[in-house]
Parts: sequence; structure tokens; C-alpha cells
Amino acid sequence: MATTKTKTAPPSATVVLLVRHGQTPTTGKLLPGRAPGLHLAESGTAQAHRVAERIAELPKIDAIYASPLERARETAAPIAKALKQRVKIDKGLLECDFGDWTGAELSKLMKKPEWSTVQRAPSTFRFPNGESFTEMQTRMVTTLDRLRTAHPGGTIVCVSHADPIKAAVAHAMGTHLDLFQRIVIGTCSVSAIAYSHHGPIVLTVNSTGGSLAELRPS
Repeated sequence: MATTKTKTAPPSATVVLLVRHGQTPTTGKLLPGRAPGLHLAESGTAQAHRVAERIAELPKIDAIYASPLERARETAAPIAKALKQRVKIDKGLLECDFGDWTGAELSKLMKKPEWSTVQRAPSTFRFPNGESFTEMQTRMVTTLDRLRTAHPGGTIVCVSHADPIKAAVAHAMGTHLDLFQRIVIGTCSVSAIAYSHHGPIVLTVNSTGGSLAELRPS
């Protein structure tokens, strides 16, 4: 007798919620990078509580990960409290290493001749004594691959920084890194990517209000 082979259903998609940290006293003024000691402003703390409320409305969150920097951990803390979970620190979610540009005023950086390259051809640029945008994107995408693989079919939160999140979204959309500066990632915004055996699907980008409950692949 011929045996009938049963088809194994592919695993459900894993949804990654990418949350940028809340506003700090230097947001939009300085390039803080990985320098320690930068905490959330009062407005940023309020943002963190609001995004925690939005995420807490979801039926199940499997894990919460955050960049080691204070502003990311302080954003993740209200989310963890609302979900009664602990935050797992992951260095792969760190801000880009801006090297010698760390701590510089954005108004002064914009006057540098290299600033045009940062905006128009970032894939070709390396920060002096720091990381290249290409290295940052590779690091972020590799980190998300590792974290999502650990939670097949689940939903995880990753609290990170603007440029790494933009790079991850661009990669998931199949958009070249040289165009990633066209993506806006506001403080405490949520961007969601569903990863399945078919590849990534971008569910939302820079969401700052409303329900997240309808975030699912169509």
C-alpha cells in the first residue's frame, strides 16, 4: 500500500516590534551615539509609558529586548512592568558607533562636507574611528534574525535607536541602504516586521498612536 505523506505546516510568522527610545534632553540637537549617561527627558518617560500601554494591549509578548544604553533601558522598563516581564539586554541593538562624531552638535555636523554623503550615499560612509552604516545594518539585521529565531511564531519587543531601526526596516522592505534616510523613526514609535518562511513583511513604520492589535500579515 502506498503511504500518504502528511505535509507539515510551516511555522507561524514571528512579529518583531521595533521601538525607538523616548525623547532625551539632546534629541535633535546632538549626536549622542554610545556615550553613557544620557537619560530620558520627562517627556520621554511619558512617551515610554504610553507605548507600554499600547504594547500591553496585545494578547501575548514573548520577550522584551533592549539596547544597553540608559535611554533604551529606561524606555523598556515601563513595557516590562506592564507585561510583568524582565528586560533582556542585547548589545546587537546598540546605537551606531559614531566614533569621533559622538557628542557633536548636529548643526555643526551638517556643515561638514561629509554630511552630504551621510544623507545621500550612506552605504559608502564610515564614521571616523567608528562604524560604517553597512556594518550597522548587518549587525542589526543579524541580531533580529537571532532574536526572532529564538521565538518562532511569537511576538517580541526590541527597544533600539533611530538609525538601526531605519536600517532594519529598509532591509526588510528590500530598499537599498542609500535610501534609508528617507524613513522616519520618531521617539517611542513602533515599527513592526513579521518574519516568516516567505521572508519579512513590514506591517507598520513609525506608528505613534492607535491600536497595535491589528498588526498581522494579510
